[in-house]
Amino acid sequence: MAHDLLERIVAAKRAQIEAARRTIAESRLRAAAERRRDIRPFEERLRSPGPSGANIIAEIKRASPSKGPIAAHLDPAALAADYAAGGAAALSVLTETDFFLGSADDLARARRACELPVLRKDFIICPYQLYESAAMGADAVLLIVRILPEEDLRRLLELSAGLGLAALVEVFSEQDLAAAGRAGARLIGINNRDLRSFDTDRDRTLRLLPRLLPRQVAVAASGIRTRADILHYQKRGVFNFLIGESLVRSEHPAGFLRMLQGES
Repeated sequence: MAHDLLERIVAAKRAQIEAARRTIAESRLRAAAERRRDIRPFEERLRSPGPSGANIIAEIKRASPSKGPIAAHLDPAALAADYAAGGAAALSVLTETDFFLGSADDLARARRACELPVLRKDFIICPYQLYESAAMGADAVLLIVRILPEEDLRRLLELSAGLGLAALVEVFSEQDLAAAGRAGARLIGINNRDLRSFDTDRDRTLRLLPRLLPRQVAVAASGIRTRADILHYQKRGVFNFLIGESLVRSEHPAGFLRMLQGES
């Protein structure tokens, strides 16, 4: 079953989108998205190293398909406040409902609790979801190359920019990275986890890093748990990290974040 997990997630997402369209018209979401005037800078936070030398996008994540519930009853507002206190550069909030137990409410509550820019992490495949993302309060969106035809990726990047949303473009392979470059992606999330099997290879980021274009900035994601992991990547020029599970499981998220950045 593992090999078709990504396909099942995307199929479920298509069904969710169709149901959402029957409840809220795209025109209504688009109007709400275009009224946004409070978008917080996300990409700008990641263009250069922060005060500690590492920018951490701290994730709010209740569950995963591979591990089941991680922190199913977490308080997104309290966790967001802890992340901000610990020096996070930005938040990432899972909003996928069926496999990750997330919600738009999680994102809204997290954003109200702090002043950090917020990435909506979901399986975005169409413009409806971009309007939805802006309307729910996201400042940035995740676009996954493996689930998007190249022309769709390009159009979603253009629409994101038009709405003022940053786009973190997730790649897993050299082919993904090449497609992201052709589509104009600037912020590249290199996922060490294979979304088809959920196996993790922490050196994947380092293998793909030399192939980034000069305009592109890397974000390492998945399998990053310790200060040693951060230093391992920093030695090769990576200074942006998306960290979820280890933070969510931590008893003291703010302190754990400070430790990851070498501040305690």
